[in-house]
Amino acid sequence: MTWYTKLKDYFPQDEMKSKEHFEALLSNESKGYYIDEGKNHILLYAERDKFIFIDYLYVIGNVRGSGIGKKLLDELKLKGKPIFLEVEPANETEEDTQRRLKFYKREGFKHASSVHYKKTSPVTDEEVELEILYWSPDPALMEQDVLKGMQDVYRELHTYKDEELYGRSLEPTEQVLKIHVDKTNILEEIKS
Repeated sequence: MTWYTKLKDYFPQDEMKSKEHFEALLSNESKGYYIDEGKNHILLYAERDKFIFIDYLYVIGNVRGSGIGKKLLDELKLKGKPIFLEVEPANETEEDTQRRLKFYKREGFKHASSVHYKKTSPVTDEEVELEILYWSPDPALMEQDVLKGMQDVYRELHTYKDEELYGRSLEPTEQVLKIHVDKTNILEEIKS
């Protein structure tokens, strides 16, 4: 089974990129987009000058909880840059969502609760609302900095070659990612 098939089988279809999109990002060195694939994990991430964006982190089910995800995050943290990632909103009926949020909270990630992120999936054409989590070696990192970083991710990675790959332009960055002050912090409800 290929890494793409594993991701496609695990992640919701509306959160996926096409295989061609991944290949285009991985083959363009200027995008700084990388894959770390092992027997029990897949990590796709982008390294920028000022931050790291984790696009997908997947640990095979039967070895979850064995420290693989922590080890991968620790390796990225050693680079000394803030780390951003997208997660599904908390859903009490989906055990994986709760487990994932507990994991990131335990690893020191915070919820960028003022950042509103709603886009149309390029694969399914469905509206998707995601939350942004971040970790930073600098406690003074502001959510405005997280917003700017995620706007860069959306513009440079998520919409990369969108017309060629999906037959249309995706929504403008400023429409998809913006500050929204009335959101609740999803990690406050998660028990460690």
